[in-house]
Amino acid sequence: MEMQQELKLSDELLSFIDIWKEKKGNLIMILHRIQQEFGYVPKKIAIELSRYIDVPLAKIYGVLTFYHYFKQEKPGRNTLAVCTGTACYLKGAQDLLHEVENLLGASVKETTEDGEFSVEAVRCIGCCGLSPVMTINDEVFGVLKTDELAGIISKYHSKSSGQQ
Repeated sequence: MEMQQELKLSDELLSFIDIWKEKKGNLIMILHRIQQEFGYVPKKIAIELSRYIDVPLAKIYGVLTFYHYFKQEKPGRNTLAVCTGTACYLKGAQDLLHEVENLLGASVKETTEDGEFSVEAVRCIGCCGLSPVMTINDEVFGVLKTDELAGIISKYHSKSSGQQ
């Protein structure tokens, strides 16, 4: 079983926070760095940060909930994103998204029960000529049809389930 990362502000992270503590725009930079380390901003870390920099927890959550980029739930090992920008939408992105949700049993902004995939709907990713487009992690899949999705997803299940 995968070992859980300890949820506390590391010495390296505390040093980063100390550098940014008094700078303008510090909270966003600090939260980006926390998300970089954990993959999301855990509640326990947000509470610890609030105490450490003497900022109300409500202000931290105000930033976390305002900016779409920040995640408050642990993401899956793979991030699957379906582009819903105009070109992709017109070529069937919604059908792709519904099929992804059916195949994985998770909706947009959710993670599968096995922790394998997080599902996202994103705006234009700049591959309009390949629409409709889906990404898994950093890999782009274009000119997709719904009947291709199961095969693509299964390859990622195999990669994560195999030896690492």
